[in-house]
Amino acid sequence: MWDMAVRLRRAEQVERNRSVVLDAARRVFLDRGYGGATVDAIAEEAGFSKGVVYSQFGSKADMFMTLLEQRITERAAQNELVVAGKSLAEAGRALLLAADRDAVSEQGWAQLLVEFRAHAARDPALNRRYADAHRRTVAQLAALLARLHDQAGTSPAVPPQSMAEFVLAMGTGVTLERAANPAALPEDHAISLMVKALVSPAEPGEHLTGQLIQSASAGPAGRPDPRGNR
Repeated sequence: MWDMAVRLRRAEQVERNRSVVLDAARRVFLDRGYGGATVDAIAEEAGFSKGVVYSQFGSKADMFMTLLEQRITERAAQNELVVAGKSLAEAGRALLLAADRDAVSEQGWAQLLVEFRAHAARDPALNRRYADAHRRTVAQLAALLARLHDQAGTSPAVPPQSMAEFVLAMGTGVTLERAANPAALPEDHAISLMVKALVSPAEPGEHLTGQLIQSASAGPAGRPDPRGNR
């Protein structure tokens, strides 16, 4: 019994240390950016030695990816709450409004994520890790949008995955544009431009036309070939 109690206390301490390190990492990342953050700075912010930090995480990238995974889970849960009990049009607008307000209130995180994505793009191994996390974000949002259309009895004008990719891509673009001009794309304008892409039903024959265009210009797995090959 004594040994078990000791092991439980140690496990709790390890979990507490991990939480403290992650909180410190988030503060340092937001303050210095991903490129300016160091394990030394994170350890100092957490009040631990580098050895304690490395006992929890193998690298700065590991800490950021853990924070990102947490954010993906939180955002998915937030989206479910936002759309609960709403019609398709109301839910689409509410999702975009919540995302835009988060981009404003958490501007530092939005800019940090853009910086990390650019950094990861130059590191194949890290980019694969980021891509896996990003696919989860896309899949969760696409599933939510598909369910909203199913509940409304409508067929979306484009596949839910493309809708999700569009929303996320626009979010990144808005973050960059507002970094240069904070007044760019006021909330009402941005949402008005995007909401139709989420809630507009397909017109008769639209899917067939889309399939014909896609089959003529798609690469493997029905997705556009980024190399431009047919």
